[in-house]
Amino acid sequence: LGMFTELKFPVPWGHIAAKAWGPLEGHPVLCLHGWLDNANTFDKLIPLLPRGCYYVAMDFSGHGLSSHRPAGCPYHFLDYVTDVRRVAAALQWRRFTLMGHSMGAAVAGMFCFLYPEMVDKLILLESLGFLLAPEDTEAWLKSKRRVIDRLLSLEAKQQTPKARSPEAALQRLLEANSHLTAEGGAILLQRGATETPAG
Repeated sequence: LGMFTELKFPVPWGHIAAKAWGPLEGHPVLCLHGWLDNANTFDKLIPLLPRGCYYVAMDFSGHGLSSHRPAGCPYHFLDYVTDVRRVAAALQWRRFTLMGHSMGAAVAGMFCFLYPEMVDKLILLESLGFLLAPEDTEAWLKSKRRVIDRLLSLEAKQQTPKARSPEAALQRLLEANSHLTAEGGAILLQRGATETPAG
């Protein structure tokens, strides 16, 4: 398992980089590095692991060879979880093993909590795990999973914006904001809409 291949997955702000070892048809294992580390953290470990697996070690955004998020965008914990979801989708993995070290282990734990049906085994190296107050669990789970799923489905659609007549645009704005008057809507549209050849 010494030889590896470089992988690149497109994301809206650039790409997420990863390296992979083992046979493509092997059991999928996604490896998550720790804080300020990168995928190379697994270089010495992977050759010692079972050979029948396909190991993918990703670089979180802003780490290793992955693109940084745009300047001024913070790196929230949940964004790392979303990165994992993006990579799993790009690899078309429906169910896989997650192995995380340190911060990556906490991300793995949170991913497992949000998407239990996608994870068959969870391997945590030097980790405190991931804890929530029991009374918050259900609400947190629902809302966070919905946020991630909605974001990724929006990105997958990415159609060109629809062009409408000024009247139709105003009509749509008023339907979406019942508190707006037609005059208020027209004022907002002057600055909130762009004229294109199509409308």
